[in-house]
Amino acid sequence: MAIRFPRIVSVKKVPKGYFAVYVGEYQKRFVIPVSFLNQPSFQDLLGLSEEEFGYNHPTGGLRISCNEDIFLEVTSCLS
Repeated sequence: MAIRFPRIVSVKKVPKGYFAVYVGEYQKRFVIPVSFLNQPSFQDLLGLSEEEFGYNHPTGGLRISCNEDIFLEVTSCLS
């Protein structure tokens, strides 16, 4: 059974109001709404990633240092 995450987009071009993040060991790319930046649970993920990776990313997107399952669980609860 597939679970659909309508607010997480996987596209090559990032639409206005969204940004790219790279998640997990294999750096899977997700395009998510900018509004997630205001959410405390997403800010926690960013804080952990800053500690591990800093802000200099050659891929052009933010790297999130959790596995994909945790990322999907956190972002599926955001509105």
